[in-house]
Amino acid sequence: MLAPLVRLVGGSSNDPCSGRVEVYHDNQWGSVCDDRWGLDDAQVVCRELGCGRALSAPGRAHFGWGEGPIWLNYVTCTGAESTLRECRHEGLGSHDCRHSEDAGVVCEGSDIRLGMGFHSCSGRVEFYHDNQWGSVCDDLWGLDDAQVVCRELGCGRALSAPGRAHFGRGEGPIWLDNVRCTGSESTLRECRHAGLRSHYCYHSENAGVVCEGKTQTQVNVLAF
Repeated sequence: MLAPLVRLVGGSSNDPCSGRVEVYHDNQWGSVCDDRWGLDDAQVVCRELGCGRALSAPGRAHFGWGEGPIWLNYVTCTGAESTLRECRHEGLGSHDCRHSEDAGVVCEGSDIRLGMGFHSCSGRVEFYHDNQWGSVCDDLWGLDDAQVVCRELGCGRALSAPGRAHFGRGEGPIWLDNVRCTGSESTLRECRHAGLRSHYCYHSENAGVVCEGKTQTQVNVLAF
């Protein structure tokens, strides 16, 4: 799977799932014009970045003016595309816009994160519930479960599903046990499990994932 060539800039440091939309092309990050920009377009960006559903699609440089090129204008997504690259647009670099028209997105955010990994797409799986982050037990944990996590986080395919607290012991509650995904689910929340906080585990059994990732090397060698 290709690394995502889209990022969000200018949002809150505590919220990686909102910001000005920027795409990578010709060794340069550039912005997107807000002409015809709407919720269907934002939905594709949020999905591509593993940020859940789109809540809004602000324009008029809501997240600040970008710098450098404006790569896309008149983006027309159906909302079903997997990546922004698949959507129709006027042509790379073809526009009549200024950075005062830069497009943005606000996404719902993900209730999954990875802790203590060796890059952003590996680590101990943590799940958000009841205003608290907690871990996942490794009972029945396998590659199908890891695949759902990697897809939800926009991290490509799953390479492995280590257990036994491979990425260190978590703290707080253990929210999920006996997770059983088919591998086709969009989010870990859709998978079967024993019930929230229903488990017979210790943090020494915390589940982890290693995903293919969205590394800077991949970004540098791929064109939008």
